[in-house]
Amino acid sequence: MEQLTITEKSGANYVLYELKGAIIAYTIGEFQQKLYDEIGRGNVVLDLSQVSEIDYSGMGTIMAAFNDGEDKGHTLYLLSPSPESRDAIEATGFSNVLHIISSVTEVL
Repeated sequence: MEQLTITEKSGANYVLYELKGAIIAYTIGEFQQKLYDEIGRGNVVLDLSQVSEIDYSGMGTIMAAFNDGEDKGHTLYLLSPSPESRDAIEATGFSNVLHIISSVTEVL
C-alpha cells in the first residue's frame, strides 16, 4: 500500500503542504487533521504535483476543507495537480469551483 508523505512549509500568507503518494482512505488520517486545523487559521496550498491517487474519501476531505475555509474567509488552493489528481478533481465536477493554481505567487 502506498503511503502519503506530508511536508509543511510556511509562506507569507499561507501554509503549503507538499504531498507525495496517495490520498486515500488508508492514508488520510494525519492529512485530514492537519488540513482541517490549518484551514481554520488561514489560507492553505496543497501541492498535488506528486500525488499518485486521490479516492472519494480524499476528495471529500479536500471539499470539506474548501467549504470550511470559505466559511471562515480563508482559501484552499490546489497547486499543480498531477494528472491523477486532475482526473479525481474533474470527476467531482468541482474543477471550476476549486482554486487551482500553477504557482504560489497566485495566492492572494
